[in-house]
Amino acid sequence: MLKLPALLGSHNILFMTLDTLRYDVAQQLFHQGRTPFLDQLLPATGWEERHSPGSFTYAAHQAFFAGFLPTPARPGRHARLFAARFPGSETTTTDTFVFDAPDIVSGLAREGYHTICIGGVGFFNQQGPLGSVLPGLFQESYWSPALGVTDPDSTAHQVELACRVLAGQPAEQRIFLFMNVSALHQPNYFYLPTSQQHQREDSLESHAAALEYVDSQLPPLFHTLQERGPLLAIICGDHGTAYGEDGYSGHRLAHPVVWTVPYIECLLPASKGA
Repeated sequence: MLKLPALLGSHNILFMTLDTLRYDVAQQLFHQGRTPFLDQLLPATGWEERHSPGSFTYAAHQAFFAGFLPTPARPGRHARLFAARFPGSETTTTDTFVFDAPDIVSGLAREGYHTICIGGVGFFNQQGPLGSVLPGLFQESYWSPALGVTDPDSTAHQVELACRVLAGQPAEQRIFLFMNVSALHQPNYFYLPTSQQHQREDSLESHAAALEYVDSQLPPLFHTLQERGPLLAIICGDHGTAYGEDGYSGHRLAHPVVWTVPYIECLLPASKGA
């Protein structure tokens, strides 16, 4: 586990949720070499297998922003990177950064970070009270249909927007950038080759193709962030989704393919000259 207190103030932070990404699909593509950019960030064994605290986006992110990131999928008491202070916590250690705040977003803001949200799925669309709760935690929040689930170029638009917003920040300003990548979420059939799109049905194959697309769009974002200085990157699925396993479809249900998500946390150096 990273010693987060020693990193705050010197590192920018990227927290990226790959919405609906299943662990088994992510790991399969890793072994097949189909996600070359993400593979550079992963250890030799690939993604870490973890359990999400929520079975759908809203529940999972409420837990994440309270400091409860996905839990390692193995027995034991696992220390957390972030924690909002509360009595009796058994997963807070000297390596945990503890905030006197109700959520890690406002906690990081109190530490001098500028907090930015690049929304994706509907819970970040700021259209009505429910869609405003999660983005409302941030000092800057963005969403448009071009960033959402129905636009096949959503990740490209999200990365372009994030890079533009970052360019408007002073070079010395430390950043907490959160991005909810929407491309994995249904519908994702349009990431299949054109010849396979006639049924307009999502599948494990289109889910995998969506991850390949996302992987291809990420390099400019990391380049921009590393130009600003050293980077702590946390990337994970918020939950998975079922494609007919045991008769289940979708998420917001208790099935291993929903609860089991891929996870990585890594430190990346600043670009030369940063």
